[in-house]
Amino acid sequence: MAWDTARTKQLLLDAAVAEFAEYGPEGARVARIAERAGVNKERIYPYFGDKQKLFEAVLAAELEKIAAAVPLTPDHAADLGDYAGRVYDYHRAHPHFVRLLAWEGLQATPHVPAEPARAAHYAQKVASVAAAQQSGAQAPDLTAGQLMHAVIALTASWFTLPQLARMLLPEITAAGPASERDSLVTLVRRLTAH
Repeated sequence: MAWDTARTKQLLLDAAVAEFAEYGPEGARVARIAERAGVNKERIYPYFGDKQKLFEAVLAAELEKIAAAVPLTPDHAADLGDYAGRVYDYHRAHPHFVRLLAWEGLQATPHVPAEPARAAHYAQKVASVAAAQQSGAQAPDLTAGQLMHAVIALTASWFTLPQLARMLLPEITAAGPASERDSLVTLVRRLTAH
């Protein structure tokens, strides 16, 4: 029987997403990833290299997923509140993604996996916001990069700092995710209004 390399790689990636989201790159264990995938751990090394390279592969795959699921075109950028709401929905459905980014940030290393490709991706988002500003759909008093950073940070904070949200906004968090989403959308729209 032929070995299904693509399937095995995907099983390992899926297992690695869960492991890295839960334990981070330092706490993740290759043996647990292999066990979750139902694959011999020796398969990880020829497919991905070491644990750090597997973490980088996980990030790259997950970044592609969110980019495809929540695009930001100049038309979308005309309403950054709506965009923030769609990103919130993605994080709610895929809570592992924002955890992976948080773990990456906590590593505090100068090496960012696939940084040039990721920077190009974010540059496209900034260009979409700049186009919305030039068309008059977004306020011009902040740079497009500042607006994009604010939207990303405000959206991610609901998932990375839920304890602060509970303390600062108890009435909103008690009302549930729909209320959190509405609060985020309203705030982003106010930040970007003329």
